[in-house]
Amino acid sequence: MTFSNKILNFNKSLLLNDVQLPEGIGVLNPFRGENAILIIRLTTAFYKKFYGDNNQRKLILGINPGRLGAGATGIPFTDTKRLSGDCGIPVTELITHEPSSAFMYEMITAYGGAKRFYNDYYISSVSPLGFVTMGKNGRPVNYNYYDRKDLEKAVMPFILKTLKQQLDFGIDRKVCYCLGTGNNYKFLKKLNVEHMFFGEIIPLEHPRYVMQYKSKMKQEYIEKYVSILSS
Repeated sequence: MTFSNKILNFNKSLLLNDVQLPEGIGVLNPFRGENAILIIRLTTAFYKKFYGDNNQRKLILGINPGRLGAGATGIPFTDTKRLSGDCGIPVTELITHEPSSAFMYEMITAYGGAKRFYNDYYISSVSPLGFVTMGKNGRPVNYNYYDRKDLEKAVMPFILKTLKQQLDFGIDRKVCYCLGTGNNYKFLKKLNVEHMFFGEIIPLEHPRYVMQYKSKMKQEYIEKYVSILSS
C-alpha cells in the first residue's frame, strides 16, 4: 500500500464520536461535514499526486486543523488558493484563505517547491481533527486542544492512537518538527518523554504566530525553516 493510500484510509477513519468533549466545544471534521464528497476528491488528488510511493518521510506536526486550512480542505496548512496555485489541483467550489498556509507555501517554494518538499515531509497535527467554539459574534472560531485542560484530557487517547497510526505510514522517527514553540511543543515533548516516539523534537515558530506578530520578519523565518528542514 502506498503512502498516499495509508493517509487517505486514515483520514476517512477519523472520528471523535466516542469522546465526550467539554460543553461549548465542537469538532471540526472535514471528512464528515457537508463538503465531505468534495474534500475526499481534493485530498485524493493531492495525496496521490505527492505521496503515491513508498518513500520514507520526516514528520511535521502542527496543533490541530483550523477552519480555513485543513479544516476546509482536509490538507494541513493548505487553503484553496494554495491548493489551486502551488499544488496544481483546481478548486472552484470552495474559496478559503489562511495566513498560515500563505507562509508555509512561501517556505515550500523556497525549499524547492511542493514536489520536492512533500517527497521529504509529511505534515499532520498533534490532533488531526480540529475544534471550534462559538465566538462573541455568534460564529464558530478555532480552538486548540490545549486551550482547556479538560479538552486536552478528553482527546488524549485519540491523539495517542492517531499518532501511532501515522508513524506506520513510513515515518523517519529520528526527528519530528513541531510547529509552535510554546504549548504545542511543551505537550509534544512531554508525550515523547513518556512514549519515545522520536529521537528528537525540534520546535519551529508557528506560521500563524509569524504572520500575526512577526510579519515584517517573515523572510527571516522562512530562511530559518528552510535551513533547519534542509539539514
